[in-house]
Amino acid sequence: MAHPNTDRLIDYWRQRRGAREAPTRASIDPTHFTDLLPQIFIAGVASLGNYPLRLSGGFVTELHGRDLRAENLVTLWSHADRARLQSGIEIARRRAEPFVVEADIHAEGVPTVGLEVLFAPLLGPSGETDRILGLYQPLSMISRLQGRPAQTLAIRAMAPAAGPERPALRLAAIDGRLIA
Repeated sequence: MAHPNTDRLIDYWRQRRGAREAPTRASIDPTHFTDLLPQIFIAGVASLGNYPLRLSGGFVTELHGRDLRAENLVTLWSHADRARLQSGIEIARRRAEPFVVEADIHAEGVPTVGLEVLFAPLLGPSGETDRILGLYQPLSMISRLQGRPAQTLAIRAMAPAAGPERPALRLAAIDGRLIA
């Protein structure tokens, strides 16, 4: 179950997609979600496993305690989770579907803080998914970090974004025989 802000951005992404497999970069208008801009990031796709951050909102930058421009998105995550995150991003790009990661923010000397991160692919002018629109949504009080920057993010769970249910398969047949 996603946070209402995450659901809102997923709904916006689906609305902007229209009949296309994913929305184009040009179809995303930040004025439609100005209250979320501090939590937004946009990553490019330079090559497999290299997703340079092109834009990061104030909350995202402050959470990590540094300018994130051109930093590879996967390096913000624990070493143990980088391959899994890369795989999730590549699957989302190929399927043109967003996914959500439930994560823990790790900072020195304080308890972890829950975070939900949305990854939603965007189509570039070439028709390739060459950007990722993302959202950092805290799930608990950020003040628990006591102003300390996030050292790493760690994956707790990862799943496709919930959406309109697809019709379930009702009948199937093999060699003319009905199977359940």
